[in-house]
Amino acid sequence: MIITIHEPMIMDPKIKEGNLLIVDDNKSVLNALRLFLKFDFLEVSTISNPNSLVHEIETRDIDVVLLDMNFKAGESSGNEGMYWLKEIKKRKPDIEVVMFTAYGDIETAVKATHQGAADFILKPWENEKLLATLKAALKLRKSNLTVGSLKRREKDLMAEINRDERMIIGDSPAMNKILDLVKKVASTDANIMITGENGTGKELIAKEIHRLSERSNELLVTVDLGSVAETLFESEMFGHAKGSFTDAREDRTGKITLANKGTLLLDEIGNLPMHLQSKLLNVLQNRVVIPVGSNREIPVDIRLICTTNKNLLRMVQEKTFRQDLLYRINTIQIELPPLRERIGDIEILAGFFIGKYGLKYKKKCLALQPKALERLRKYPWPGNIRELQHTIEKAVILCNGSEIGLEDLNLNQHLQVFSQEAMTLEEMEKMMIAKELNSNSQTLGTVAKNLGISRTTLYKKMQKYGL
Repeated sequence: MIITIHEPMIMDPKIKEGNLLIVDDNKSVLNALRLFLKFDFLEVSTISNPNSLVHEIETRDIDVVLLDMNFKAGESSGNEGMYWLKEIKKRKPDIEVVMFTAYGDIETAVKATHQGAADFILKPWENEKLLATLKAALKLRKSNLTVGSLKRREKDLMAEINRDERMIIGDSPAMNKILDLVKKVASTDANIMITGENGTGKELIAKEIHRLSERSNELLVTVDLGSVAETLFESEMFGHAKGSFTDAREDRTGKITLANKGTLLLDEIGNLPMHLQSKLLNVLQNRVVIPVGSNREIPVDIRLICTTNKNLLRMVQEKTFRQDLLYRINTIQIELPPLRERIGDIEILAGFFIGKYGLKYKKKCLALQPKALERLRKYPWPGNIRELQHTIEKAVILCNGSEIGLEDLNLNQHLQVFSQEAMTLEEMEKMMIAKELNSNSQTLGTVAKNLGISRTTLYKKMQKYGL
Protein backbone atom coordinates (compact mmCIF):
# COMPACT_ATOMS: atom_id res chain seq x y z
CA MET A 1 0.00 0.00 0.00
CA ILE A 2 1.36 3.42 -0.97
CA ILE A 3 0.19 6.63 0.63
CA THR A 4 1.45 9.91 -0.84
CA ILE A 5 0.68 13.35 0.55
CA HIS A 6 1.14 16.45 -1.63
CA GLU A 7 0.75 19.74 0.22
CA PRO A 8 0.71 23.05 -1.68
CA MET A 9 3.38 25.32 -0.22
CA ILE A 10 0.97 28.25 0.01
CA MET A 11 -0.99 26.44 2.74
CA ASP A 12 2.03 26.20 5.04
CA PRO A 13 4.10 29.17 6.21
CA LYS A 14 7.14 26.90 6.68
CA ILE A 15 9.69 26.51 3.94
CA LYS A 16 9.41 22.86 3.03
CA GLU A 17 12.00 20.98 1.00
CA GLY A 18 12.97 17.44 0.18
CA ASN A 19 11.10 14.24 -0.65
CA LEU A 20 10.94 11.69 2.15
CA LEU A 21 10.06 7.99 1.85
CA ILE A 22 9.19 6.06 5.04
CA VAL A 23 9.36 2.25 4.98
CA ASP A 24 7.81 0.42 7.97
CA ASP A 25 5.45 -2.53 8.31
CA ASN A 26 3.51 -0.83 11.13
CA LYS A 27 0.76 1.26 9.53
CA SER A 28 0.10 3.15 12.76
CA VAL A 29 3.71 4.25 12.80
CA LEU A 30 3.45 5.31 9.15
CA ASN A 31 0.34 7.42 9.80
CA ALA A 32 1.87 9.09 12.84
CA LEU A 33 5.09 9.91 11.03
CA ARG A 34 3.28 11.13 7.94
CA LEU A 35 1.13 13.54 9.93
CA PHE A 36 4.10 14.84 11.89
CA LEU A 37 6.57 15.24 9.00
CA LYS A 38 4.28 16.59 6.27
CA PHE A 39 4.80 20.12 7.55
CA ASP A 40 8.58 19.99 7.04
CA PHE A 41 8.99 18.06 3.78
CA LEU A 42 7.68 18.84 0.31
CA GLU A 43 6.48 15.28 -0.09
CA VAL A 44 6.07 12.44 2.41
CA SER A 45 5.49 8.97 0.97
CA THR A 46 4.99 5.78 2.97
CA ILE A 47 5.11 2.07 2.13
CA SER A 48 4.48 -0.87 4.42
CA ASN A 49 5.98 -3.54 2.18
CA PRO A 50 9.69 -3.18 1.35
CA ASN A 51 9.26 -5.25 -1.81
CA SER A 52 8.01 -2.09 -3.55
CA LEU A 53 10.98 -0.05 -2.29
CA VAL A 54 13.13 -0.51 -5.39
CA HIS A 55 10.27 0.55 -7.66
CA GLU A 56 9.75 3.69 -5.55
CA ILE A 57 13.32 4.91 -5.61
CA GLU A 58 13.77 4.16 -9.32
CA THR A 59 10.59 5.87 -10.49
CA ARG A 60 10.44 8.85 -8.13
CA ASP A 61 12.75 11.60 -6.95
CA ILE A 62 13.50 10.55 -3.36
CA ASP A 63 16.00 12.44 -1.20
CA VAL A 64 15.83 10.58 2.12
CA VAL A 65 14.56 7.14 3.13
CA LEU A 66 13.57 6.37 6.73
CA LEU A 67 13.98 2.58 6.75
CA ASP A 68 12.81 0.11 9.37
CA MET A 69 15.27 -2.71 10.10
CA ASN A 70 12.79 -5.57 10.63
CA PHE A 71 9.64 -6.45 8.68
CA LYS A 72 8.69 -9.93 9.81
CA ALA A 73 6.91 -10.75 13.09
CA GLY A 74 9.38 -11.82 15.75
CA GLU A 75 12.39 -10.82 13.61
CA SER A 76 14.99 -8.63 15.37
CA SER A 77 18.27 -9.36 13.61
CA GLY A 78 18.08 -6.29 11.39
CA ASN A 79 19.19 -8.34 8.40
CA GLU A 80 16.22 -7.25 6.32
CA GLY A 81 17.01 -3.61 6.89
CA MET A 82 20.65 -4.23 5.97
CA TYR A 83 19.57 -5.97 2.78
CA TRP A 84 17.31 -3.11 1.68
CA LEU A 85 19.96 -0.54 2.62
CA LYS A 86 22.39 -2.27 0.24
CA GLU A 87 19.74 -2.34 -2.49
CA ILE A 88 19.13 1.39 -2.14
CA LYS A 89 22.83 2.23 -2.19
CA LYS A 90 23.43 -0.10 -5.13
CA ARG A 91 20.76 1.54 -7.25
CA LYS A 92 20.69 5.10 -5.93
CA PRO A 93 23.88 5.81 -3.97
CA ASP A 94 23.01 9.51 -3.62
CA ILE A 95 19.87 8.81 -1.58
CA GLU A 96 20.49 9.21 2.16
CA VAL A 97 19.10 6.45 4.39
CA VAL A 98 18.24 6.77 8.09
CA MET A 99 17.70 3.44 9.85
CA PHE A 100 14.67 2.99 12.16
CA THR A 101 15.44 0.52 14.91
CA ALA A 102 14.40 -0.82 18.32
CA TYR A 103 16.81 -0.79 21.25
CA GLY A 104 17.97 -4.34 20.63
CA ASP A 105 19.14 -3.49 17.11
CA ILE A 106 21.55 -0.68 18.02
CA GLU A 107 24.66 -2.73 17.25
CA THR A 108 23.27 -3.62 13.84
CA ALA A 109 22.22 -0.02 13.24
CA VAL A 110 25.76 1.15 13.96
CA LYS A 111 26.98 -1.45 11.49
CA ALA A 112 24.52 -0.03 8.97
CA THR A 113 26.17 3.40 9.20
CA HIS A 114 29.39 1.76 8.08
CA GLN A 115 27.51 0.37 5.10
CA GLY A 116 26.34 3.80 3.97
CA ALA A 117 23.44 4.76 6.25
CA ALA A 118 23.48 8.43 7.23
CA ASP A 119 22.28 7.79 10.81
CA PHE A 120 19.77 5.78 12.87
CA ILE A 121 16.76 6.59 15.06
CA LEU A 122 15.58 4.55 18.04
CA LYS A 123 12.00 3.46 18.60
CA PRO A 124 10.08 4.92 20.32
CA TRP A 125 11.33 8.16 18.85
CA GLU A 126 11.50 11.73 20.06
CA ASN A 127 9.91 14.05 17.51
CA GLU A 128 12.53 16.80 17.73
CA LYS A 129 15.43 14.36 17.42
CA LEU A 130 13.75 12.51 14.57
CA LEU A 131 13.13 15.73 12.64
CA ALA A 132 16.68 16.99 13.26
CA THR A 133 18.17 13.69 12.06
CA LEU A 134 16.08 13.61 8.89
CA LYS A 135 16.87 17.26 8.14
CA ALA A 136 20.58 16.58 8.62
CA ALA A 137 20.31 13.66 6.18
CA LEU A 138 18.57 15.93 3.66
CA LYS A 139 21.30 18.54 4.06
CA LEU A 140 23.93 15.84 3.51
CA ARG A 141 22.10 14.72 0.38
CA LYS A 142 22.04 18.26 -1.02
CA SER A 143 25.70 18.77 -0.16
CA ASN A 144 26.71 15.52 -1.89
CA LEU A 145 24.69 16.45 -4.98
CA THR A 146 26.45 19.83 -5.09
CA VAL A 147 29.87 18.22 -4.75
CA GLY A 148 28.98 15.72 -7.45
CA SER A 149 27.86 18.52 -9.73
CA LEU A 150 31.07 20.45 -9.08
CA LYS A 151 33.14 17.35 -9.84
CA ARG A 152 31.28 16.84 -13.11
CA ARG A 153 31.78 20.51 -13.97
CA GLU A 154 35.45 20.21 -13.09
CA LYS A 155 35.76 17.15 -15.30
CA ASP A 156 34.00 18.96 -18.14
CA LEU A 157 36.20 21.99 -17.58
CA MET A 158 39.34 19.87 -17.75
CA ALA A 159 38.07 18.29 -20.94
CA GLU A 160 37.37 21.76 -22.36
CA ILE A 161 40.75 23.16 -21.30
CA ASN A 162 42.63 20.13 -22.57
CA ARG A 163 40.37 19.39 -25.53
CA ASP A 164 41.93 18.06 -28.68
CA GLU A 165 42.65 21.33 -30.47
CA ARG A 166 45.76 20.23 -32.28
CA MET A 167 47.32 22.51 -34.85
CA ILE A 168 50.41 20.31 -35.32
CA ILE A 169 50.00 20.07 -39.03
CA GLY A 170 52.47 18.72 -41.51
CA ASP A 171 53.75 15.59 -43.16
CA SER A 172 57.41 16.42 -43.63
CA PRO A 173 60.01 13.87 -42.48
CA ALA A 174 61.22 16.32 -39.81
CA MET A 175 57.73 16.69 -38.26
CA ASN A 176 56.96 12.97 -38.48
CA LYS A 177 60.17 12.27 -36.57
CA ILE A 178 59.22 14.78 -33.88
CA LEU A 179 55.68 13.42 -33.51
CA ASP A 180 57.06 9.89 -33.13
CA LEU A 181 59.30 11.16 -30.32
CA VAL A 182 56.35 12.97 -28.71
CA LYS A 183 54.36 9.72 -28.60
CA LYS A 184 57.28 7.89 -26.98
CA VAL A 185 57.89 10.41 -24.20
CA ALA A 186 54.29 11.46 -23.51
CA SER A 187 53.45 8.36 -21.47
CA THR A 188 56.43 8.93 -19.16
CA ASP A 189 56.95 11.59 -16.49
CA ALA A 190 60.33 12.60 -17.91
CA ASN A 191 61.12 16.32 -17.92
CA ILE A 192 60.98 17.69 -21.46
CA MET A 193 62.89 20.58 -23.00
CA ILE A 194 61.42 21.92 -26.25
CA THR A 195 63.73 24.22 -28.21
CA GLY A 196 63.35 26.16 -31.42
CA GLU A 197 62.92 29.60 -32.91
CA ASN A 198 59.96 31.82 -32.05
CA GLY A 199 56.79 30.73 -33.79
CA THR A 200 57.81 27.12 -34.48
CA GLY A 201 55.02 25.70 -32.31
CA LYS A 202 56.82 24.83 -29.08
CA GLU A 203 53.71 25.38 -26.95
CA LEU A 204 51.62 23.23 -29.29
CA ILE A 205 54.06 20.35 -28.90
CA ALA A 206 53.89 20.79 -25.12
CA LYS A 207 50.08 20.62 -25.25
CA GLU A 208 50.28 17.48 -27.39
CA ILE A 209 52.59 15.82 -24.87
CA HIS A 210 50.14 16.66 -22.08
CA ARG A 211 47.17 15.47 -24.15
CA LEU A 212 48.79 12.08 -24.74
CA SER A 213 50.02 11.69 -21.16
CA GLU A 214 48.39 9.94 -18.20
CA ARG A 215 47.86 13.42 -16.71
CA SER A 216 45.59 14.56 -19.54
CA ASN A 217 42.56 14.83 -17.23
CA GLU A 218 44.42 17.31 -15.03
CA LEU A 219 45.48 20.90 -15.67
CA LEU A 220 48.20 22.07 -18.00
CA VAL A 221 49.41 25.28 -16.33
CA THR A 222 51.48 27.60 -18.51
CA VAL A 223 53.80 30.30 -17.13
CA ASP A 224 55.45 32.81 -19.49
CA LEU A 225 58.67 33.46 -17.60
CA GLY A 226 59.42 36.39 -19.86
CA SER A 227 56.39 38.28 -18.57
CA VAL A 228 56.69 37.54 -14.82
CA ALA A 229 58.23 40.47 -12.91
CA GLU A 230 61.23 39.41 -10.83
CA THR A 231 59.73 40.89 -7.66
CA LEU A 232 56.57 38.81 -8.11
CA PHE A 233 58.24 35.58 -9.20
CA GLU A 234 58.02 33.76 -5.86
CA SER A 235 54.43 34.86 -5.25
CA GLU A 236 53.42 33.87 -8.78
CA MET A 237 55.16 30.49 -8.73
CA PHE A 238 54.98 29.43 -5.08
CA GLY A 239 51.94 31.38 -3.86
CA HIS A 240 51.75 33.56 -0.75
CA ALA A 241 50.01 33.72 2.61
CA LYS A 242 47.62 36.50 3.55
CA GLY A 243 49.50 39.45 5.06
CA SER A 244 52.93 38.29 3.82
CA PHE A 245 53.39 41.66 2.08
CA THR A 246 51.46 44.91 1.64
CA ASP A 247 49.06 43.84 -1.11
CA ALA A 248 48.63 40.24 0.10
CA ARG A 249 45.01 40.60 1.15
CA GLU A 250 44.28 36.89 0.87
CA ASP A 251 46.04 33.57 0.42
CA ARG A 252 47.10 32.84 -3.14
CA THR A 253 47.82 29.51 -4.76
CA GLY A 254 51.02 29.49 -6.79
CA LYS A 255 51.22 28.18 -10.35
CA ILE A 256 53.30 25.16 -9.30
CA THR A 257 50.72 24.09 -6.70
CA LEU A 258 47.95 24.73 -9.23
CA ALA A 259 49.64 22.27 -11.58
CA ASN A 260 49.72 19.52 -8.93
CA LYS A 261 48.90 16.12 -10.50
CA GLY A 262 49.06 17.81 -13.91
CA THR A 263 51.66 19.43 -16.16
CA LEU A 264 53.64 22.64 -15.59
CA LEU A 265 54.81 24.39 -18.76
CA LEU A 266 57.54 26.97 -18.22
CA ASP A 267 57.61 29.01 -21.41
CA GLU A 268 60.91 30.67 -22.39
CA ILE A 269 62.84 29.48 -19.33
CA GLY A 270 65.99 31.07 -20.75
CA ASN A 271 64.57 34.44 -19.64
CA LEU A 272 64.73 33.48 -15.95
CA PRO A 273 67.47 35.44 -14.08
CA MET A 274 70.22 33.50 -12.30
CA HIS A 275 69.15 34.45 -8.75
CA LEU A 276 65.66 33.04 -9.41
CA GLN A 277 66.93 29.89 -11.11
CA SER A 278 68.20 28.55 -7.76
CA LYS A 279 64.76 29.00 -6.18
CA LEU A 280 63.12 27.09 -9.01
CA LEU A 281 65.78 24.37 -8.86
CA ASN A 282 65.17 23.84 -5.15
CA VAL A 283 61.45 23.21 -5.77
CA LEU A 284 62.11 20.87 -8.69
CA GLN A 285 64.59 18.84 -6.65
CA ASN A 286 62.50 18.54 -3.47
CA ARG A 287 59.03 18.67 -5.07
CA VAL A 288 57.90 20.85 -2.17
CA VAL A 289 56.56 24.42 -2.34
CA ILE A 290 56.64 26.90 0.54
CA PRO A 291 54.36 29.93 -0.10
CA VAL A 292 55.78 33.38 0.62
CA GLY A 293 55.16 34.31 4.27
CA SER A 294 54.39 30.73 5.29
CA ASN A 295 56.31 27.87 6.90
CA ARG A 296 53.91 25.29 5.50
CA GLU A 297 55.43 22.83 3.03
CA ILE A 298 53.14 21.79 0.19
CA PRO A 299 54.13 18.59 -1.66
CA VAL A 300 53.65 18.81 -5.42
CA ASP A 301 53.48 16.15 -8.12
CA ILE A 302 54.03 17.73 -11.53
CA ARG A 303 55.16 16.83 -15.02
CA LEU A 304 57.60 19.55 -16.15
CA ILE A 305 57.91 20.84 -19.70
CA CYS A 306 60.12 23.82 -20.57
CA THR A 307 60.52 25.75 -23.80
CA THR A 308 63.17 28.17 -24.98
CA ASN A 309 64.43 29.85 -28.14
CA LYS A 310 67.86 30.34 -26.60
CA ASN A 311 71.00 28.22 -26.58
CA LEU A 312 71.10 27.18 -22.94
CA LEU A 313 74.43 25.35 -23.31
CA ARG A 314 76.02 28.59 -24.45
CA MET A 315 74.31 30.40 -21.58
CA VAL A 316 75.82 27.85 -19.16
CA GLN A 317 79.26 28.61 -20.60
CA GLU A 318 78.56 32.32 -20.25
CA LYS A 319 77.41 31.67 -16.66
CA THR A 320 73.96 33.12 -17.27
CA PHE A 321 72.18 29.78 -16.78
CA ARG A 322 72.76 27.20 -14.06
CA GLN A 323 74.20 23.93 -15.29
CA ASP A 324 72.45 21.91 -12.56
CA LEU A 325 69.10 23.44 -13.52
CA LEU A 326 69.70 22.57 -17.19
CA TYR A 327 70.40 18.94 -16.24
CA ARG A 328 67.25 18.88 -14.12
CA ILE A 329 64.89 20.15 -16.83
CA ASN A 330 66.48 18.53 -19.87
CA THR A 331 65.90 14.80 -19.57
CA ILE A 332 64.54 14.70 -23.13
CA GLN A 333 65.11 17.48 -25.67
CA ILE A 334 62.88 18.08 -28.67
CA GLU A 335 64.30 20.49 -31.24
CA LEU A 336 61.68 22.00 -33.55
CA PRO A 337 62.88 22.89 -37.06
CA PRO A 338 62.11 26.36 -38.48
CA LEU A 339 59.47 26.58 -41.18
CA ARG A 340 62.10 27.31 -43.84
CA GLU A 341 63.32 23.75 -43.27
CA ARG A 342 59.79 22.35 -43.65
CA ILE A 343 58.97 23.72 -47.09
CA GLY A 344 56.87 20.67 -47.87
CA ASP A 345 54.49 21.58 -45.01
CA ILE A 346 53.87 25.18 -46.10
CA GLU A 347 51.05 24.35 -48.51
CA ILE A 348 49.30 22.15 -45.93
CA LEU A 349 49.62 24.81 -43.22
CA ALA A 350 48.47 27.58 -45.53
CA GLY A 351 45.43 25.54 -46.53
CA PHE A 352 44.56 24.95 -42.91
CA PHE A 353 44.75 28.66 -42.05
CA ILE A 354 42.79 29.61 -45.16
CA GLY A 355 40.01 27.29 -44.07
CA LYS A 356 40.10 28.60 -40.51
CA TYR A 357 39.99 32.29 -41.38
CA GLY A 358 37.72 31.81 -44.36
CA LEU A 359 35.16 30.44 -41.89
CA LYS A 360 35.84 33.20 -39.38
CA TYR A 361 35.44 36.01 -41.90
CA LYS A 362 32.68 34.27 -43.87
CA LYS A 363 34.64 33.89 -47.10
CA LYS A 364 34.03 30.65 -48.96
CA CYS A 365 35.95 28.65 -51.53
CA LEU A 366 39.22 30.53 -51.12
CA ALA A 367 42.29 29.05 -52.76
CA LEU A 368 45.91 30.09 -53.34
CA GLN A 369 46.95 31.16 -56.81
CA PRO A 370 49.98 29.14 -58.03
CA LYS A 371 52.26 32.20 -57.93
CA ALA A 372 51.12 33.00 -54.41
CA LEU A 373 51.90 29.46 -53.26
CA GLU A 374 55.33 29.67 -54.91
CA ARG A 375 56.01 32.91 -53.06
CA LEU A 376 55.07 31.29 -49.76
CA ARG A 377 57.51 28.47 -50.43
CA LYS A 378 60.41 30.82 -51.25
CA TYR A 379 59.83 33.19 -48.35
CA PRO A 380 62.27 32.50 -45.42
CA TRP A 381 59.63 32.90 -42.66
CA PRO A 382 61.72 34.38 -39.84
CA GLY A 383 58.56 34.34 -37.70
CA ASN A 384 57.89 30.73 -38.68
CA ILE A 385 54.37 29.26 -38.40
CA ARG A 386 53.08 32.20 -36.38
CA GLU A 387 54.10 34.61 -39.14
CA LEU A 388 52.53 32.37 -41.79
CA GLN A 389 49.31 32.31 -39.76
CA HIS A 390 49.12 36.10 -39.53
CA THR A 391 50.04 36.47 -43.20
CA ILE A 392 47.21 34.17 -44.28
CA GLU A 393 44.72 35.84 -41.94
CA LYS A 394 45.48 39.24 -43.42
CA ALA A 395 45.35 37.81 -46.95
CA VAL A 396 41.92 36.31 -46.31
CA ILE A 397 40.67 39.68 -45.06
CA LEU A 398 42.13 41.60 -48.04
CA CYS A 399 41.14 39.08 -50.70
CA ASN A 400 38.27 40.27 -52.91
CA GLY A 401 37.75 37.21 -55.08
CA SER A 402 37.81 33.48 -54.60
CA GLU A 403 41.59 33.24 -54.86
CA ILE A 404 44.44 34.68 -52.80
CA GLY A 405 47.02 36.36 -55.02
CA LEU A 406 50.50 37.84 -54.57
CA GLU A 407 49.12 41.28 -53.79
CA ASP A 408 47.04 39.84 -50.93
CA LEU A 409 50.11 38.25 -49.33
CA ASN A 410 52.10 41.50 -49.38
CA LEU A 411 55.43 39.65 -49.11
CA ASN A 412 57.37 41.36 -51.95
CA GLN A 413 59.18 43.88 -49.79
CA HIS A 414 59.99 41.41 -47.03
CA LEU A 415 61.23 38.79 -49.46
CA GLN A 416 63.89 41.20 -50.74
CA VAL A 417 64.95 42.23 -47.25
CA PHE A 418 65.10 38.78 -45.71
CA SER A 419 66.99 37.31 -48.64
CA GLN A 420 70.13 39.10 -47.46
CA GLU A 421 72.45 36.36 -46.27
CA ALA A 422 74.16 38.56 -43.66
CA MET A 423 70.94 39.29 -41.77
CA THR A 424 70.81 37.65 -38.33
CA LEU A 425 67.72 36.35 -36.57
CA GLU A 426 67.86 39.30 -34.16
CA GLU A 427 67.89 41.70 -37.12
CA MET A 428 64.90 39.88 -38.60
CA GLU A 429 63.10 40.06 -35.27
CA LYS A 430 63.83 43.78 -34.95
CA MET A 431 62.49 44.38 -38.46
CA MET A 432 59.30 42.42 -37.79
CA ILE A 433 58.64 44.38 -34.58
CA ALA A 434 59.37 47.68 -36.29
CA LYS A 435 57.03 46.78 -39.14
CA GLU A 436 54.16 46.04 -36.73
CA LEU A 437 54.87 49.19 -34.71
CA ASN A 438 54.75 51.29 -37.87
CA SER A 439 51.39 49.87 -38.91
CA ASN A 440 48.61 52.42 -38.72
CA SER A 441 46.07 52.47 -35.85
CA GLN A 442 47.65 49.67 -33.81
CA THR A 443 47.90 49.67 -30.04
CA LEU A 444 50.84 47.97 -28.34
CA GLY A 445 48.45 45.25 -27.21
CA THR A 446 47.48 44.57 -30.83
CA VAL A 447 51.14 44.63 -31.91
CA ALA A 448 52.03 42.08 -29.20
CA LYS A 449 49.10 39.88 -30.25
CA ASN A 450 50.06 40.01 -33.93
CA LEU A 451 53.63 39.06 -33.06
CA GLY A 452 52.46 36.24 -30.80
CA ILE A 453 54.23 37.57 -27.69
CA SER A 454 53.11 39.13 -24.41
CA ARG A 455 52.95 42.89 -23.90
CA THR A 456 55.78 42.65 -21.32
CA THR A 457 57.99 40.76 -23.77
CA LEU A 458 57.23 43.41 -26.41
CA TYR A 459 58.33 46.18 -24.04
CA LYS A 460 61.60 44.37 -23.33
CA LYS A 461 62.33 43.82 -27.02
CA MET A 462 61.47 47.45 -27.86
CA GLN A 463 63.95 48.54 -25.21
CA LYS A 464 66.53 46.04 -26.46
CA TYR A 465 66.29 47.22 -30.07
CA GLY A 466 65.77 50.92 -29.26
CA LEU A 467 62.34 51.04 -30.90
